[in-house]
Amino acid sequence: MEARSPDNLSKLHELIKGIKFAMLTTVDPRGSLRSRPMTTLDADADGTLWFFTHDDSAKVAETEQERHVNLAYAEPSDHRYVSVSGTARLIYDREKIKALWRPPHKAFFEGPDDPHLALLQVTPQEAEYWTAGSTWIGQAFRFVTTMITGNVEDMGENKKLKL
Repeated sequence: MEARSPDNLSKLHELIKGIKFAMLTTVDPRGSLRSRPMTTLDADADGTLWFFTHDDSAKVAETEQERHVNLAYAEPSDHRYVSVSGTARLIYDREKIKALWRPPHKAFFEGPDDPHLALLQVTPQEAEYWTAGSTWIGQAFRFVTTMITGNVEDMGENKKLKL
């Protein structure tokens, strides 16, 4: 595991930048894992990730029972895959909600003054990522090279980040 550093947060932000949706995984009351798509609204310099939610949703109840969550980001066209482990908590901050509000959010929420609209704050603790920067032809070539040489480093980059 790499040491905690601002460079790791910058790397995480770089990796998830432009990926519109993350799959948020929580633990339900029976202990089963449950995932749903969420739109990342913002990523603060300290690593905090922000999402809109209804305060009466199942994910909120689940994070109140078990704060540990996972966010899975994927951009297959760019060969970027990121898994973020962290803790979640519900935040009622009308100023922050209004700052993050965009017209497309109206499809899911009444508006920034909706009394049930809240923020789900995820504080990342660690992340793991996989990248491979080339076309499918390049990936195929790397795969063949890896099969011949046995050197898995030819397949791309996989690292863990302590946040």
